Amino acid sequence: MLLVRRSAVGFGGVARWGLRCLCSGDAAGRYRDTVLLPRTDFPMRVNGPNLLEREIQIQQKCGFDQLYTWQREKKAKKEYCLHDGPPYANGDPHVGHALNKVHSSSVSYDPSEIILIELHDHMFFLFFRYSVVKRADNEQLLLVASERINSLASILKTNLESLATFTGSDLEGGVCQHPTIPSKQVPLLPANHVTMTKGTGLVNTAPAHGMEDYSVATHFNLPVECMVDEEGRFTELAGPELQKKSVMTEGNATVISMLQAAGAVVKEEDCVHSYPYDWRTKQPVVIRASKQWFINTASLKDKAKDALQKVRVIPESARSSLLAMLDRRTYWCISRQRSWGVPIPVFYHKDTGEPLLNKHSVTHIAKVFSEKGSDSWWTEPAETFLTPEVLQKSKAGAVSDYVRGEDVLDIWFDSGASWAAVLPESDPRADSYVEGKDQVGGWFQSSLLTSVAVRNKAPYKALVVHGFAVSERGEKMSKSVGNVIDPDVVINGGKDLSVSPPYGADVLRWWVAESNVFSEVQIGPNTLNAAKDSINKLRNTLRFLLGNLQGFDPRSQAVDPKQIHYIDQFMLHVLREFSMKVTDAYSEFDNGRVIRLLQSFITRDLSNFYFSIIKDRLYCDPENSLGRRSCQTVLEEILDGVSRCIAPVLPHLAEEVYLHAPGHDEGDTLFRSGWIKTSSVWRRPGLEEAVEGACAIRDSFLSSIPGRNAAEYELIIAIEPSLFFELMESLQEEPTSTCSQLTELMMASRTTLASSLPRDLPSDAITSTGTFLINLEGGMIREESTYIVAAMPTSLSHCPRCRRYTSDEPDCLCPRCQTVLENAK
Repeated sequence: MLLVRRSAVGFGGVARWGLRCLCSGDAAGRYRDTVLLPRTDFPMRVNGPNLLEREIQIQQKCGFDQLYTWQREKKAKKEYCLHDGPPYANGDPHVGHALNKVHSSSVSYDPSEIILIELHDHMFFLFFRYSVVKRADNEQLLLVASERINSLASILKTNLESLATFTGSDLEGGVCQHPTIPSKQVPLLPANHVTMTKGTGLVNTAPAHGMEDYSVATHFNLPVECMVDEEGRFTELAGPELQKKSVMTEGNATVISMLQAAGAVVKEEDCVHSYPYDWRTKQPVVIRASKQWFINTASLKDKAKDALQKVRVIPESARSSLLAMLDRRTYWCISRQRSWGVPIPVFYHKDTGEPLLNKHSVTHIAKVFSEKGSDSWWTEPAETFLTPEVLQKSKAGAVSDYVRGEDVLDIWFDSGASWAAVLPESDPRADSYVEGKDQVGGWFQSSLLTSVAVRNKAPYKALVVHGFAVSERGEKMSKSVGNVIDPDVVINGGKDLSVSPPYGADVLRWWVAESNVFSEVQIGPNTLNAAKDSINKLRNTLRFLLGNLQGFDPRSQAVDPKQIHYIDQFMLHVLREFSMKVTDAYSEFDNGRVIRLLQSFITRDLSNFYFSIIKDRLYCDPENSLGRRSCQTVLEEILDGVSRCIAPVLPHLAEEVYLHAPGHDEGDTLFRSGWIKTSSVWRRPGLEEAVEGACAIRDSFLSSIPGRNAAEYELIIAIEPSLFFELMESLQEEPTSTCSQLTELMMASRTTLASSLPRDLPSDAITSTGTFLINLEGGMIREESTYIVAAMPTSLSHCPRCRRYTSDEPDCLCPRCQTVLENAK
């Protein structure tokens, strides 16, 4: 039975007339089909094989493999050049390559016990004190650092009597007799690397077999004689007893026997100390001096530092590491002895060893390489490279007088000079180089030095330095340890999908973006599952947006910005601020900040705020009403902005959303349609203050009714006449309303806006107060206002259609819902 009655529903004497429908029975169920709930075929989540199939479908449908070609053909904007990192990898790709490619190499020899190999000069420290001591057990005299006397006595298990003490400087100029060659004397030399933490305070030096020893020899102009050949065996310089014996095996035993025979061994025992080793095989290596090609970096340092000051370094803290590395680099050895690599195009005279290397020979050899490849160096006869014309211009003899070099270029020289081959001549600088922090002393530096040497400028405008991928326990990933994670397994799954399920490319990309890539980045099942969960939460938000845009065409049904509701305009303002911050974060290569901004926007601004207050308007207002279309206009802008925001990180998801979004023609793709689009019109003075002021009032209200449903309360908001009161009036023109934007923000049953509270407040009214500071025109307009909120249990009833407390009678439609259904007939 349908009855129409006139009813005064205002609070405090404020009357409003409306229609009421009195109902009985299962009222809520009767109106289920009249509510515009979200509908979309966009899936809430996609997992397993379906995920992989979906990503491949999106790649094909949206032409992922054609994007670079499309981009290069677009001449509207200047190209952005991100120069890729070193091109070498020593095995299958791993997740470190997902952060970026990391490369290193080393050469190892056979394992062995580590022991003294060669005895040359002895070194001491100038400012330490030394003593001559006598052993109590055999009266043997020993020279030892004074600080090490007690330690040595303990090792020898005897007392040591100090006979004389003096400073290290007194030893300068002294000589020692060689322990196995009686006719040979070796000098005593000062060196800074001698320490008092172990040993005797005196160390032997082998200039051809260690950097510190080599530096001392260079300083004192000592000969650098290498006694170890390329096979790791002693040469004839070591004497007949050691010649051809392996340094790391039988050579050790022979050295010990020779020292024992000479009475030069006072104690033999195993000890643990620092020693060079191959990090890949974990085996010790022998360092030996050999003739190499070098770049004198000392002449480039100052220029390189000046060039680096013009480079943007991200994070800025990495700049100091770059400068420190440059300071420590005295020279750069660019030759290597390997069976692969780019050959150094040099010939040597058979008799004199004089190198033949000049612009004439290099230009011709480069031409041969361009035609036949660099491997032709090993296969073509020498005449191919040393033509009569080259020999004549080089003023060299016959080709038979020369032998080709067998050294190859250091791979860091290869990659460091890559700018010369790939960057455009018009502006031979990349916009950015992106690599791991190990490249601070590697590719970043080699690229800088080669570029500065040739053209006095850096090859990059910006450097982005990231950390390494580590296990979830913070352990470095290593093939030898067996904890390397293959990105192909992450994307496509392993042999046992129950242990290694497929996550898809987007999850891997989210993991990289979400992490703080400027430090170590952890990866494992927990981090990957967390990334998948984060994307699924994002999918839920996108699904809500798509579901509420069903039936909406932004090209014909979007509301003019001047007619959009204040709350919706405010969200456009928030969206604009969010988009600008995201753009700035991407420009700083800070993908982690992008993710944090995105999650905050979705959780705080959308889910907790905007979505919660617009659902009533979306679901229950007339389909084509201004309020609903206003809301949909903004939802479409939000969907578009969020989709473009996530596109660099989640390209498959972004394009999937774009395929489901309204307002696009068949064949349109997100990546071909540009970046986030915002308008300066979205920023309106007073709009932000009005909504934020109302939110401050709402926070006071909600704090006064902890744990209770705000929809069951009606409010009186009292504000003295002021600018703040005028701003609240822009959200509610009528004194009392159940459907104003102010009521929508309060999420209450009914709201009254007044300049003061009535004297006859109900006894169950809960009051709260607060202040709000208005700051407009850059601080030119500042006004702080006080407000009082009185919250009372509403006298209105629950509407069975919209489920708000806006009806006069139980189980009856509210005026808004009654009108919607009447007009729908």
